Amino acid sequence: MKYLCLVYYNEQIMKSMTQAEWDSLNLECIACVEDLTASGHFLDGAPLQTTDSATTLRVRDGRAVTTDGPFAETKEQLAGFYMLDARDLNEAIRLAEKIPPARYGSVEIRPVRELLQANNIFSSTG
Repeated sequence: MKYLCLVYYNEQIMKSMTQAEWDSLNLECIACVEDLTASGHFLDGAPLQTTDSATTLRVRDGRAVTTDGPFAETKEQLAGFYMLDARDLNEAIRLAEKIPPARYGSVEIRPVRELLQANNIFSSTG
């Protein structure tokens, strides 16, 4: 089963790190991805730019409206994601514990909902 692990942390804490601390954390993340890949659990993932580069889009009455910044002000900001393949939630939790930024913030683990194929949506009797 696929699980999306959303990595959150306080950007201000990360900005206060020295360059050496930041580089070390990034190297830990790279090693984590290498380990998860080698074990067959890593499907995809990426770090995100900081929230000051975000744009939020809303479509209302057929009209697109954009605003600068994230959807909501929060104490922790979305920093990236890991898409994992795990047997069940317990294994997903065990794997997510290895994600280095979890030490600085949190990792939200959510099962991926599979969408039906277009040809499977309609009953063959109808």
